[in-house]
Amino acid sequence: MAAPGKKDYYEILGVGRGASADEIKKAYRKLTRKYHPDANPGDAEAEKKYKEINEANEVLSDPKKRAQYDQFGYVGDMPPGGDFSGSGFGGADFGDLFGDLFGSAFGGAGRRSADPNAPRRGHDLEYTMQISLEDAYRGITKKIEVPRLETCPRCGGSGAEPGTKIETCPTCGGRGQVQQTVNTPFGQMSQVTACPTCHGKGKVIKTHCSECRGQGRVQRQHSVDVKIPAGIDTGIRLRVSSHGEAGINGGPSGDLFLLIEVKPDRRFQRKGDDLNTSVDILYPQAALGCDVRIETFDGFEKLDIPRGTQPGSRLRIKGRGMPRLRGRGTGDMNILVRVGISKNPSAKERELLEQIAKEMKIPVKDK
Repeated sequence: MAAPGKKDYYEILGVGRGASADEIKKAYRKLTRKYHPDANPGDAEAEKKYKEINEANEVLSDPKKRAQYDQFGYVGDMPPGGDFSGSGFGGADFGDLFGDLFGSAFGGAGRRSADPNAPRRGHDLEYTMQISLEDAYRGITKKIEVPRLETCPRCGGSGAEPGTKIETCPTCGGRGQVQQTVNTPFGQMSQVTACPTCHGKGKVIKTHCSECRGQGRVQRQHSVDVKIPAGIDTGIRLRVSSHGEAGINGGPSGDLFLLIEVKPDRRFQRKGDDLNTSVDILYPQAALGCDVRIETFDGFEKLDIPRGTQPGSRLRIKGRGMPRLRGRGTGDMNILVRVGISKNPSAKERELLEQIAKEMKIPVKDK
């Protein structure tokens, strides 16, 4: 469980402690769409919730951070006073625990954490972008605001207050690891673990940066212009390189992935690269043929309705559909012909219809 006063990241994302990485990712995507500032303009509570969701995802999507959180109930520096509330087995992986234990005992073959001071790439981010069908038809360049962790401008990512020193950890001598002797059912064994003082960093910050509080990164709204190609469709992900979260210890930034959602259009329905629409005509037009105007994204097109066109017929205007995203040319526009019948014909119309019925030798109702 989380340490006293700390947030329960699993509860924030609405997943169980045994949730898989895919389950966590799915829950994160769902909640970011719901609480994103663009979807809740001016809603301070939604903005607060959105920040909590990103904070929880940052921890639970990182295996090392998640392992520390599961075992100790916090991530980062030790809680004030060295309080390890929430430690013990609560959520720890027994396979990893005994694997490290016995591996260290027999020849030091146990897994050791990577160098905590080595440069690490920042996390990738995902942003759901809604665009209109017409924007998808034409292609657009759009400016978006994405919340992300950036290198702290005050300390340059060191985590230390400018003008203060970062000292070598006195407990581990800068190695980041300490060797401990533990009692097991099989006797005493040696185990190499992360240093409890510096948490594996090998360095100790005496005075934390007043802006990032020793984390080396701060949350900021990042503005970026993204180019959406013509022909894009719902479900396609676009990558914007190096616009994810800032790296750690000088590591490169992650990438930004845009998940596209194309909103429905009142005029057209999309099917692949084709656009579908409909046109309403009257019985004489269907019987004798006519020309009608059909709206497209590039203006109106003339459509020839042949004589004898039946209700429900589908006609086509070639090349007036969506641009093909990965190829040349465009799809077509398909038009459903709907034939209307007058509900209250005038006396003259009725007389003419009766003459037609008589000519066709078909029965109709009397007046």
